[in-house]
Amino acid sequence: MQTITANNYSVYFDSKGYETLAEMLKPSHYSKIFILVDENTSQYCLPHLLNHLATEIEIEIIELEVGEIHKNIATCTEVWGALSELGGDRKSILINLGGGVISDLGGFVACTFKRGIDFINIPTTLLSMVDASIGGKNGVDLGNLKNQIGIIREPKAVIIDTQFLNTLPQNEMRSGLAEMLKHGLIFDKEYWDNFKDLKNLNTDNLNELIHQSIQIKNTIVCEDLTENGIRKSLNFGHTLGHAIESYFLENDNKTSLLHGEAIAVGMILESYISREKELLTNEEYQEIKYIINDIFERVEFSQIDIEKIIELLIFDKKNEFGKVQFALLDGIGKIKINQESDNELIYKAFEDYSV
Repeated sequence: MQTITANNYSVYFDSKGYETLAEMLKPSHYSKIFILVDENTSQYCLPHLLNHLATEIEIEIIELEVGEIHKNIATCTEVWGALSELGGDRKSILINLGGGVISDLGGFVACTFKRGIDFINIPTTLLSMVDASIGGKNGVDLGNLKNQIGIIREPKAVIIDTQFLNTLPQNEMRSGLAEMLKHGLIFDKEYWDNFKDLKNLNTDNLNELIHQSIQIKNTIVCEDLTENGIRKSLNFGHTLGHAIESYFLENDNKTSLLHGEAIAVGMILESYISREKELLTNEEYQEIKYIINDIFERVEFSQIDIEKIIELLIFDKKNEFGKVQFALLDGIGKIKINQESDNELIYKAFEDYSV
């Protein structure tokens, strides 16, 4: 697959990625290589990477526990400490080998250690390939509030090796599909149409869809790196989706949702709001609702759940001047940013979702 060029880095695919990695990791460039993994990627992905890692530089492995619950400043402190104890300096480089938690947290750690060291993202989940590793957003959660602490700084490179997808369970693959669906909905109707019949999807098709999804996000980010305008379109489904994800994460009586599972619900809810604001036809809304519900299991919400989720909206990092901001669909393939919605309409969206 063809290399994708971003503002200050490139996204490389398969063998080209490892060839580029070997060129980058020369003793004259870096003093030490640190690889950040979690328990899963240490077992299932690290051996594959090390087999392709041609370098004479000393390598150190830093392993984290699995899960969004560990994406916080306390974990960053542990990683900063490990980097320091293992001899990390300003000429060290950090390779983030994992899903969204690893790339988000690892990027933030790299940006802040010694006032900033280089880092490379090697995503191992579908979600991180098409979303988290692309675009330069790095950060951690504040308590259960998503991505409240962070910085925008691009990696030295992103390397996509789709062989890592063979290590994933089905729910993780579905989670990544949510962001791919979003890219079609906000940017490219023809791309969205590719997901109407997933039964005939093969490996080659999936690889091409991944490449297209990264290209869509990269096009948007290159136009607006610091999210002052069009990059806000990538927040479609995330205003309510993040609140849902946070609520389920903080409640012991709820089974935590994967990021994509929460965003899938958020996209249906925000599509309903788009319809009610006459930005989306009913036919388009019903199509979106049907396709997403055909991929993702329906989530149950009580009245109390909905009230608590709406209360969490005020903490959304996209808010401005105390107002909740939505990116809403203006027909399939187009978007309107900086939109508002009253709570009554949000309640109605949840009611319709449950039907």
